[in-house]
Formats: sequence, structure tokens, C-alpha cells
Amino acid sequence: MIYLIILMLEKTQLDKYDTKKMYQVYDRWPEIAKNAYDNSHNQIDFDGINHIVFAGMGGSGTIGDIFAAILSKTNIHVTIVKGYRLPKTVDVKTLVISTSVSGNTKETLTILESSIKINCKKIAFSSGGEMEKICMENNVEFRKIEKNHSPRASLVNFLYSILFILKPLLPIKEDDIHESIKEMITLRDLISSENLNEKNTAINLAKWITGVSLIYHPFGLQAAAVRFKNSLQENSKIHGISEDVIEACHNGIVAWENNSKIIPILIQGANDDEKTKERWKIIKEYFNLKSIEYKEIYSVEGAILSKLINLIYFFDFTSIYKAILSKTDPSPVKSIDFIKSRS
Repeated sequence: MIYLIILMLEKTQLDKYDTKKMYQVYDRWPEIAKNAYDNSHNQIDFDGINHIVFAGMGGSGTIGDIFAAILSKTNIHVTIVKGYRLPKTVDVKTLVISTSVSGNTKETLTILESSIKINCKKIAFSSGGEMEKICMENNVEFRKIEKNHSPRASLVNFLYSILFILKPLLPIKEDDIHESIKEMITLRDLISSENLNEKNTAINLAKWITGVSLIYHPFGLQAAAVRFKNSLQENSKIHGISEDVIEACHNGIVAWENNSKIIPILIQGANDDEKTKERWKIIKEYFNLKSIEYKEIYSVEGAILSKLINLIYFFDFTSIYKAILSKTDPSPVKSIDFIKSRS
């Protein structure tokens, strides 16, 4: 018996619409992650820390979200800042981590400059730019990390470099790092540009998305949901919304009482809390009663890093394929360029 593999996309389509070849960077994400971790800068330990502030916007902000999830079961208080202001709780036992892939993100530079004026510990990461200059002038710990294509595509290079550099602070095992990369390799074999056929689940999801996606997520997987929303907006140039599934049961669920063009995507952890599993079951029962079509996406098994980075890998590829299917170039972000030119 002969089995035919039906192509969902052609490489020529990728090359035609993805003019800066973003998809090629994603094809290499597992190798980029491994190289970043294995060949990173010297590690650094900050003693006496009980509060960490992660400052960063866009793709750099995703790094803070991931670290917040990793640190969620420790006694270290974590604050995510996506804006201009440091919390007033910053003190000598606080570590302020400023990340800007370009090194020129104004919000993050403002946070860095504010931290310099305060008696706290600090470190910054960028590919250079104004951030490097400020750190050199003020004797701030700084690590220079290479940019791959764009800030959002540079996620794994920055993430795995920072994971190594800050490992003395983190409740993460060496096996967790290797597991996450191994899972990425397995996923890459399914969703990369070398597998543009009907078995590619990222293309299948991209084809299914025809309206505004409402991305439901449980506690712990917020970083993946927010990143997917951002990737749909930046790469696919379409709207996306993210909501915590438990909170949505107290407000957002009511909106489904009327017909809607919104499409629900349910991100579920391989081992969600039992109460969360109950809520997933009830929501799916409600959607079925209302004949509301939805998609379920499950994380891999394993540590939180594996869950998050593999969900992000899957969703980022989905957003690129959605762009190509819509004959849209995923790389340019003209609206962001407009905002930056005026601010």
C-alpha cells in the first residue's frame, strides 16, 4: 500500500512571504539553546536575595515570565516589570535583572537607570546598544548575548544563556535543562519546515485559527499563553487574547452566552492541579453544550522549563505558519517602529 503525504505548505511559500527567513532560525532553536547553555558567560551568584525584579518588554519580557514560573515554588518574591517603574519594595536584598535584546528598549533602560540610583543588586543582558554603554559607565554587571534575527526569535539564545549565568540562584537541575532541549528536538522533527505536511500540528492549528484566539491557560503556564498572544500579534498580524482559566470562570465565561467569532484555545498542563483539571472538564462540557468549537493543546511531561519552552516553540511556529498562510511577512513590525519613532 502506498501512503501519500499531503503538503500543507511549500518551501517556496515560506521563502516568498518570510523574506527574512525567520522560520530558519526556529528550525535551529534546539541547537541554539544547547550552544547558548554550553558556551555561556561565567556564572554569578548574588547572596542574600529574597526579591528578584525582571524588567523587559516583548520577547525580553517573556524571559521574565518564564523565570517567574521557575521560581514560583521558592521563597524568593518575583516581580515582573513591563514598563517604566520599579516597585518601591526594591532594597538591598533585591536583584534587578534588566533584559533588552536590542539594548535600546526605553522602558527597560529607564528601569536600569532607576536601579543604579538604589542600593540593590543588579545585572543586565543585551546584544549591546545603550544598555551596554550604561552598564560600563556605572560598573553594573553586564553580559552581552548575540541576537538571532529579531528579539522574539532570540528567545532561546537569551533564555538558555541567562539560565546558565544565574544557575546558582535557580531551583533548576542540570537534567531539567537537557530534558527541555531534548523535548525541543523531538518537537522540531514534527513541526519544522522540513515537515510541511498534514502531520505538522503547528500548521494544522494555524489553518484552524480563523478569527481572534482566546487562549485559556492554568497557573504556571501563563508565560506560554502570553507569548502565543504576542506571537500572533507580531508574526501573524492578528489579534489574540489570553486569560487564566480559573479567573475566566468568574467573568469571561459569561461572554460565551452570545454568539461570537472568538475561538477558544485551551492550554493544559500535563499534570495540572486537580482543581484545575476539574475546571477544564466543566468548561469543555459547557463549550460542548453550546456547540462552541475549541482546540486543546497539552504540554509535555517533565519540569516547568520543558513545559513552557516546548509550548512556546510550538506556538511560535504556529504564528509563523499562520502568517505564511495569510500571505503575510512575519518579520516586519511597522506599528512598533511607528510607536518607537514617536516615543
